[in-house]
Amino acid sequence: MTTIIDGKAAAAALRLRVADETAALKQAGITPGLAVVLVGEDPASQVYVRSKARMTVEVGMASFEHKLPVDTSEAELLALVAMLNADDAVDGILVQLPLPAQIDSDKVLRAIDPAKDVDGFHPINVGLVATGSGGIAPCTPYGAMLLIQSVQPRLDGLHAVIVGRSNIVGKPMAQLLLQQNCTVTIAHSRTRDLPDVVRGADIVVAAVGRPEMIRGDWIKPGAIVIDVGINRIATDDGKSRLVGDVAYAEAAAQAEAITPVPGGVGPMTIACLLRNTVEAARQRRA
Repeated sequence: MTTIIDGKAAAAALRLRVADETAALKQAGITPGLAVVLVGEDPASQVYVRSKARMTVEVGMASFEHKLPVDTSEAELLALVAMLNADDAVDGILVQLPLPAQIDSDKVLRAIDPAKDVDGFHPINVGLVATGSGGIAPCTPYGAMLLIQSVQPRLDGLHAVIVGRSNIVGKPMAQLLLQQNCTVTIAHSRTRDLPDVVRGADIVVAAVGRPEMIRGDWIKPGAIVIDVGINRIATDDGKSRLVGDVAYAEAAAQAEAITPVPGGVGPMTIACLLRNTVEAARQRRA
C-alpha cells in the first residue's frame, strides 16, 4: 500500500521542535529574530509573508516585517538589507521574491550577510552546501530531504533522479542527496529519453514546473516520489485547482511513498525557514 507523505504533519512536528529550541535559547537570553522584506503588493507574496510572520511568532521568535512600495529603488532596498545585517536582534533575513523589475534580485541576495541568509541563496552558502562544509541549505530542498528520510532513513546507494535544475531546488537537492550517499542524476525538460531516465530512480524529485508532466508509467514500482511542483490549472467548471509536476493518481499506484499537492513539500518550506533561523541564531553566538 502506498504511503502518502503528510507534509502538514511533518511541518507541524518540526515547528514544535523549533519552538522547543527557541525556548531554550530564550532561557540563555537569546531571542531569535526573523526579518522578512516584501517589496510591492503581489497577492501571493502577501499571503506567504503573513503566514511566515504568524508562524514565526507562534514558535516564540521575534518577527520583523518590512513592507516597501512597488517603486522602491534598488539603492533603498540595499540600504535596508545593510541595516538588517547590522542589527543584532535579526538572525535571519528573507527578501521575498519576485522583486520588481527595477531591482536586481541577485545583487540584493548577495548583499545579505551569509550568516543571516536563512533562504540559503547566498553564493557562500551555496558553496558550503555543495562541498558538504556546512552552510544554510535552501528551505524547499531541505524540507524535501526530511520528507524522504521520514520514510527511508538510510539512502546509501539509492539512485535519485531530480527533474529540474534550478538554483533554488534542483541543484541544492542534488547536493543534499549526494551527502546521503545517493547516486544522483539531474534531469530536465530537455533530457533525452526522460521517461526511461526517471524509470531507473529509487527516488524521484519533481521540480520542473510543468503540471503533471511526470506520468505514472515513468515511476519504478516501489520508488519514493517527492513532488515539489505547484501549478494552478483550469477545471471544466470554470474554476481552478492545484496540481504538482507528477500525475498524482497514476504515480501513487506505482510508488512506495508519494507527497500530495497541496499538503506535501509546501508546508515544509516555512517550517524549514524557521529551523534555519533558530540554527542561525545559535551559530552566530557560538
